Amino acid sequence: MTVNPGYHLAELNIGRLLAPTEDPRVAEFMNALDRVNGMGKRMPGFVWMMEGSGEPGTGNTEAKIGGDAQVVSNLTVWESVETLEKFVWDTVHRQFYERRAEWFEVLGKMHFVMWWVPEGHRPTLDEALDKLALRETQGDTDAAFGWAWLKEAQRWKTHQCAVAAE
Repeated sequence: MTVNPGYHLAELNIGRLLAPTEDPRVAEFMNALDRVNGMGKRMPGFVWMMEGSGEPGTGNTEAKIGGDAQVVSNLTVWESVETLEKFVWDTVHRQFYERRAEWFEVLGKMHFVMWWVPEGHRPTLDEALDKLALRETQGDTDAAFGWAWLKEAQRWKTHQCAVAAE
Protein backbone atom coordinates (compact mmCIF):
# COMPACT_ATOMS: atom_id res chain seq x y z
CA MET A 1 0.00 0.00 0.00
CA THR A 2 1.30 3.42 -0.93
CA VAL A 3 1.21 5.66 2.09
CA ASN A 4 2.69 9.15 2.07
CA PRO A 5 4.28 9.28 5.57
CA GLY A 6 2.74 12.05 7.64
CA TYR A 7 0.07 12.77 5.00
CA HIS A 8 -3.37 11.66 3.98
CA LEU A 9 -5.14 11.96 0.63
CA ALA A 10 -7.95 14.53 0.37
CA GLU A 11 -10.44 14.51 -2.48
CA LEU A 12 -13.19 16.84 -3.67
CA ASN A 13 -15.83 15.86 -6.18
CA ILE A 14 -18.58 18.27 -7.19
CA GLY A 15 -21.55 17.89 -9.47
CA ARG A 16 -24.68 19.74 -10.50
CA LEU A 17 -27.87 17.76 -10.13
CA LEU A 18 -30.24 17.69 -13.10
CA ALA A 19 -33.06 18.81 -10.78
CA PRO A 20 -33.58 20.16 -7.25
CA THR A 21 -32.79 17.69 -4.45
CA GLU A 22 -36.48 17.01 -3.72
CA ASP A 23 -37.34 16.30 -7.38
CA PRO A 24 -38.28 12.70 -8.26
CA ARG A 25 -35.72 12.72 -11.10
CA VAL A 26 -32.88 12.64 -8.55
CA ALA A 27 -34.71 10.74 -5.78
CA GLU A 28 -32.83 7.47 -6.28
CA PHE A 29 -29.50 9.27 -5.90
CA MET A 30 -30.65 11.31 -2.89
CA ASN A 31 -32.14 8.23 -1.21
CA ALA A 32 -28.81 6.38 -1.54
CA LEU A 33 -26.61 9.09 0.00
CA ASP A 34 -26.79 7.80 3.59
CA ARG A 35 -26.08 4.22 2.51
CA VAL A 36 -23.12 5.08 0.27
CA ASN A 37 -21.65 7.67 2.66
CA GLY A 38 -22.13 5.28 5.59
CA MET A 39 -20.30 2.55 3.72
CA GLY A 40 -17.46 4.94 2.96
CA LYS A 41 -17.12 5.86 6.62
CA ARG A 42 -16.79 2.17 7.54
CA MET A 43 -14.13 1.41 4.92
CA PRO A 44 -10.58 0.63 6.02
CA GLY A 45 -8.51 3.73 5.36
CA PHE A 46 -11.36 6.22 5.69
CA VAL A 47 -10.29 9.22 7.80
CA TRP A 48 -12.87 12.01 7.54
CA MET A 49 -15.83 13.37 5.55
CA MET A 50 -17.26 16.87 5.34
CA GLU A 51 -20.69 16.53 6.89
CA GLY A 52 -23.84 18.32 5.92
CA SER A 53 -26.71 19.08 8.23
CA GLY A 54 -26.87 15.49 9.44
CA GLU A 55 -30.44 15.17 8.19
CA PRO A 56 -30.99 11.75 6.58
CA GLY A 57 -30.79 11.77 2.79
CA THR A 58 -29.19 15.21 2.51
CA GLY A 59 -25.48 14.39 2.19
CA ASN A 60 -23.69 17.69 1.65
CA THR A 61 -26.46 19.27 -0.37
CA GLU A 62 -26.70 22.34 1.85
CA ALA A 63 -23.06 23.28 1.15
CA LYS A 64 -24.12 25.37 -1.83
CA ILE A 65 -21.28 26.27 -4.14
CA GLY A 66 -21.78 29.62 -5.84
CA GLY A 67 -25.24 29.84 -4.25
CA ASP A 68 -26.52 27.06 -6.53
CA ALA A 69 -28.69 24.61 -4.57
CA GLN A 70 -28.23 21.94 -7.26
CA VAL A 71 -24.44 21.86 -6.93
CA VAL A 72 -23.45 19.15 -4.46
CA SER A 73 -20.03 18.25 -3.16
CA ASN A 74 -18.19 15.41 -1.54
CA LEU A 75 -15.02 16.17 0.42
CA THR A 76 -13.22 13.28 2.12
CA VAL A 77 -9.81 12.30 3.48
CA TRP A 78 -8.28 8.83 3.13
CA GLU A 79 -5.13 7.15 4.46
CA SER A 80 -3.88 6.21 1.00
CA VAL A 81 -4.59 6.14 -2.71
CA GLU A 82 -5.45 2.44 -2.53
CA THR A 83 -8.03 2.86 0.22
CA LEU A 84 -9.82 5.58 -1.75
CA GLU A 85 -9.65 3.47 -4.92
CA LYS A 86 -11.11 0.47 -3.12
CA PHE A 87 -14.11 2.51 -1.98
CA VAL A 88 -14.66 4.23 -5.34
CA TRP A 89 -14.32 1.16 -7.57
CA ASP A 90 -15.00 -1.92 -5.40
CA THR A 91 -18.20 -1.00 -3.55
CA VAL A 92 -21.76 0.04 -4.38
CA HIS A 93 -20.30 3.53 -4.96
CA ARG A 94 -19.14 2.30 -8.37
CA GLN A 95 -22.72 1.53 -9.42
CA PHE A 96 -23.80 5.08 -8.63
CA TYR A 97 -20.68 6.51 -10.31
CA GLU A 98 -21.45 4.57 -13.47
CA ARG A 99 -25.03 5.90 -13.46
CA ARG A 100 -24.05 9.55 -12.76
CA ALA A 101 -25.45 10.76 -16.10
CA GLU A 102 -28.94 9.89 -14.82
CA TRP A 103 -28.68 12.50 -12.04
CA PHE A 104 -25.91 14.98 -12.94
CA GLU A 105 -25.23 17.48 -15.68
CA VAL A 106 -21.98 17.25 -17.61
CA LEU A 107 -20.13 20.29 -16.28
CA GLY A 108 -17.65 20.64 -19.12
CA LYS A 109 -14.95 21.64 -16.64
CA MET A 110 -12.95 20.16 -13.79
CA HIS A 111 -15.05 18.75 -10.99
CA PHE A 112 -12.60 16.43 -9.23
CA VAL A 113 -9.32 17.03 -7.44
CA MET A 114 -7.05 15.26 -4.95
CA TRP A 115 -4.16 16.55 -2.85
CA TRP A 116 -2.07 15.51 0.13
CA VAL A 117 -2.88 16.98 3.54
CA PRO A 118 -0.95 16.61 6.80
CA GLU A 119 -2.35 13.87 9.02
CA GLY A 120 -5.04 15.35 11.26
CA HIS A 121 -5.89 18.20 8.87
CA ARG A 122 -9.54 18.57 7.89
CA PRO A 123 -9.75 20.63 4.71
CA THR A 124 -12.47 23.23 4.32
CA LEU A 125 -14.69 23.44 1.26
CA ASP A 126 -13.02 26.75 0.35
CA GLU A 127 -9.58 25.10 0.53
CA ALA A 128 -10.82 22.26 -1.66
CA LEU A 129 -12.34 24.66 -4.21
CA ASP A 130 -8.99 26.49 -4.34
CA LYS A 131 -7.30 23.15 -5.14
CA LEU A 132 -9.87 22.46 -7.85
CA ALA A 133 -9.24 25.89 -9.37
CA LEU A 134 -5.48 25.26 -9.22
CA ARG A 135 -5.88 21.98 -11.08
CA GLU A 136 -8.15 23.62 -13.63
CA THR A 137 -5.67 26.42 -14.37
CA GLN A 138 -2.35 24.55 -14.03
CA GLY A 139 -3.25 20.94 -14.73
CA ASP A 140 -1.97 18.15 -12.53
CA THR A 141 0.80 19.22 -10.16
CA ASP A 142 2.09 18.00 -6.80
CA ALA A 143 -0.32 20.49 -5.18
CA ALA A 144 -3.53 19.37 -6.93
CA PHE A 145 -4.05 16.36 -9.16
CA GLY A 146 -6.31 13.70 -10.62
CA TRP A 147 -5.99 9.92 -10.81
CA ALA A 148 -3.48 9.97 -13.69
CA TRP A 149 -0.95 11.89 -11.56
CA LEU A 150 -0.73 9.01 -9.08
CA LYS A 151 1.42 6.15 -10.38
CA GLU A 152 -0.13 3.74 -7.88
CA ALA A 153 -3.69 4.51 -9.02
CA GLN A 154 -4.80 2.01 -11.65
CA ARG A 155 -8.52 1.31 -11.42
CA TRP A 156 -9.57 4.71 -12.77
CA LYS A 157 -8.17 3.80 -16.19
CA THR A 158 -11.14 1.59 -17.00
CA HIS A 159 -13.73 3.84 -15.32
CA GLN A 160 -12.64 7.40 -16.08
CA CYS A 161 -14.90 10.24 -17.12
CA ALA A 162 -14.66 11.89 -20.47
CA VAL A 163 -11.92 14.54 -20.48
CA ALA A 164 -14.45 17.42 -20.47
CA ALA A 165 -16.07 16.04 -17.35
CA GLU A 166 -12.99 14.99 -15.40
